[in-house]
Amino acid sequence: MEVTDEFDTGVVHPARRYNYWLGGTDNFAADRESGDLLAKSYPAARTAARANRAFLQRAVRFLAAEAGVRQFLDIGTGLPTADNTHEVAQAIDPTCRVVYADNDPLVTAHARALLTSTPEGRTRYLEADLREPARILESLEILDLTQPVALVLVAVVHFLPEQEEARRIVRVLLDALPAGSYLAMSCATTDLLTPEVKANWDESLRTGRSDVHPRTRAEFAGFFAGLELVDPGTVPVGEWRSAEPVEASLYGAVGRMSPATLTRR
Repeated sequence: MEVTDEFDTGVVHPARRYNYWLGGTDNFAADRESGDLLAKSYPAARTAARANRAFLQRAVRFLAAEAGVRQFLDIGTGLPTADNTHEVAQAIDPTCRVVYADNDPLVTAHARALLTSTPEGRTRYLEADLREPARILESLEILDLTQPVALVLVAVVHFLPEQEEARRIVRVLLDALPAGSYLAMSCATTDLLTPEVKANWDESLRTGRSDVHPRTRAEFAGFFAGLELVDPGTVPVGEWRSAEPVEASLYGAVGRMSPATLTRR
């Protein structure tokens, strides 16, 4: 793994910690230590990471195969692994186009794995932060914003601590997309935890050992206000169109923007 001088390997980054939980090797001691500490508060962390990744793949497969979406904006991409968004989508239609965005320089260093598009399709990678949606929207040249786009926000919004600010950012992104577009999203929650594990999670947040800010079901549903939810609606990610549900304390959902959504803006 090539390391550049653009980042401090002693500073934890969620993308690298997530890579560690998925069993990857593109992480550093600080990421592994943080991952182990969080796993003590939430023992199912590794299982949840894998379930969340599987949710992403099922959601993209649905969007490409059933919903007919051919354009994707995947923010909070994380480090490349098997079956990335463009690979899942282009396996269904090689003409699919995907823009990835992440704010970790290590993801940038590995971005060539996200740019292995089919000849018929295209991919692009942006080193950009979800907290700067306008900057992301200025760099979508390979996407046709007169045609539906799937906005993919999988396990990224829960790094934004303030609910109203998070909703504003998601709305800015959705407002730039046409009718027929979709939002595919997952977010951590403590709703599904035992009182003891929830208390551990809350303490980790209070003491700064965690940077994952969970949402209640109602808060998560707020991101989909005005959208038409795809069956089965808002459920734990391990249950979303899964033949073998697994434990994962994250909500997942996919919603469609209808013409009525646009008129209510």
